[in-house]
Amino acid sequence: MSRAPVQRSSRGSAVAIFVVALAVRGGVALWGGSRFTPAEDGHFYHVVATRIAEGLGYTWLWPDGAVTYAAHYPVGYPGLIALGYWLFGASPGVAMGGSAVLGSFAAVAAARIVSSYVSATAGLLAGLLVAFHPALVAYTPALMTEGVTASLLMIAGWLSVYARAAAARRRALLLVALGCISGLAVLVRPQCLLLAPLFGVMAASGGRGRTTAAALVTGLAVLVCTPWTLRNCERMGRCVFVSANGGWNLLIGTAAEGRGSWVPLERIGVPEACRNEFREAFKDQCFGHAALERIREAPLAWLSLVPDKLSATFDYSGAPGWYLHASNPRAVPERAKVWLGAFETLVERVLLAVALGALALRTGRFAAVRVWIAAAGAVSLLAPIAWPAYLAVPVLAVLRGRRVLEDPAALLAGGAVLATALAHALFFGAGRYSMICFPMIAALAGSAFGPGLYEWWAKARLRLPGIDGLLTRRSRAGDTSSRRS
Repeated sequence: MSRAPVQRSSRGSAVAIFVVALAVRGGVALWGGSRFTPAEDGHFYHVVATRIAEGLGYTWLWPDGAVTYAAHYPVGYPGLIALGYWLFGASPGVAMGGSAVLGSFAAVAAARIVSSYVSATAGLLAGLLVAFHPALVAYTPALMTEGVTASLLMIAGWLSVYARAAAARRRALLLVALGCISGLAVLVRPQCLLLAPLFGVMAASGGRGRTTAAALVTGLAVLVCTPWTLRNCERMGRCVFVSANGGWNLLIGTAAEGRGSWVPLERIGVPEACRNEFREAFKDQCFGHAALERIREAPLAWLSLVPDKLSATFDYSGAPGWYLHASNPRAVPERAKVWLGAFETLVERVLLAVALGALALRTGRFAAVRVWIAAAGAVSLLAPIAWPAYLAVPVLAVLRGRRVLEDPAALLAGGAVLATALAHALFFGAGRYSMICFPMIAALAGSAFGPGLYEWWAKARLRLPGIDGLLTRRSRAGDTSSRRS
């Protein structure tokens, strides 16, 4: 890959991708607006967003009439949809429309990122792959954070690429904007903070500037979250960075009963020290202390759950069908849920296989090793266990050495997968958590077709050890057998 941007997609193609993506997602939102009421965590987000829009703040009304300040779930997503509720009314369709718009911008971002260093054609393909991604499209009616998080991260990646090509003064302003978007993503999903330094690296032109940019973007992201943290210090009785559920999740992640995924606390047992603690932030702190105590007592047992957590996160998503069925089982019965999950899994694995091929055949170090790792990952996609193939993405990116710093699609995909794996290996896994990686994987898959399939195969013949000799021996064997006959 060249070190400078190769070709930017035209403004017309970006508009076309946005219109197509919005038409698809908007159609699903219109279809789902009257059919799907907020379900699962989405019910909480909708209620809190409604209260924020009414000027009541992030508070919770209990059945006995008591009202308490809350911070259990991150404030970013209910805060975003509260703005829409304030403008257009507290209807789930408003939140679905917002997700449709953000998802459409994510498709444009994928096109812009790939076209900036491969070709306009590859960028167009990447944008369309995101626009029509079955999981991302079908998740539009879900009042959940994963699709919105994926869109915000994709947009941040686009802004990073744009900042890198800008003049120094303009780049400084873009870095500030990038820090703000990263901070918003953290408020929606706190583990996004792991990706803030990566956006800074992508936006810098090189050298020590990468370290400075990474520190600046990360610092600004934390600064954006600071007012909310100060609010928690005052309202919750103790300082909580974004949300008061880290201790809960860590405790759940120590439970063998969950086999790496979510399990209700009632099943694993509430720790004795926490049973009479009813203050939200302090209860979360108590759960965190109990979780750390469990880990100290049996560290190997906790570590043994990591493969199960990765399996629960990456092997099978099924999040759209799960949510739609939970919201309205008549509109999406069990059979439809299963078929939707099977179709999206097929598409995701095909895109991941192509993305692995793209990383294997990029220029850079350890070319032969990367080819064989990618091949092993692709083979694993034929089995129920797919998480090794996902982990191959950051491994292949790192093996390229410094060349990967000039490859934004690889950086984004590798960073998203690695951050997701680290976060949920620590806590617990669920299929919907992998959704933040889907647009990045789709963009990387689209970038594979930039040079053309024939050139792609030519590169493979050069890098697969012994393939030319093998083909030559087969050809000679065929000539010999024909002469004998």
